[in-house]
Amino acid sequence: MEVKQAVFIKSAAKPGDYPPAELPEVAFVGRSNVGKSSLINVLANRKALVRTSSTPGRTQLINFFDINGCMTLVDLPGYGYAKAPPELRKQWGPMIETYLSCRENLKTVVLILDIRRIPSDGDLRMLDWLSAYNIPPIIVLTKCDKLSKQERTRQAAVITKAISRDSSQIAMFSALSKEGRDNIWSRIEQHLGLADSAA
Repeated sequence: MEVKQAVFIKSAAKPGDYPPAELPEVAFVGRSNVGKSSLINVLANRKALVRTSSTPGRTQLINFFDINGCMTLVDLPGYGYAKAPPELRKQWGPMIETYLSCRENLKTVVLILDIRRIPSDGDLRMLDWLSAYNIPPIIVLTKCDKLSKQERTRQAAVITKAISRDSSQIAMFSALSKEGRDNIWSRIEQHLGLADSAA
């Protein structure tokens, strides 16, 4: 995918504030500090489309971004950040589940996991939600540059077993080297039916 245009549309907390459901949507979700913002920025070929922060839990609303006028990338709040205010933590789950359950133009969800970590209860709950709402996931393991090739293989095996998936369903990614960018775009295009027209 050659990204020629990447524009912030708006932020929203509830369905009444979402932008019109006119374009196919790809949502991104993961535990706080998993590298979600960096992944979206690399895919969009923009350094600061999504604000990155060393402070986990910064994404507190659902953020919508127009890509090439043909799709919308959706940045969902990160979950599992223990230091966030309790009231805020209570809001994140319902906010995410409401979006997943009612957004009819949502085509796939990119679930982001840190390759160095065992999937959390929140990660497993997210997979259950996606299954319940018949939303096909694209599972991405981030921060791959931090491990050796042998360690990657070992960790990928541990993660795929924990989430009951085959290794072929996993995409590796490094924000530093941009490894995996084209593979992830290819998977997104397949879910959106854009594979034949991809630039």
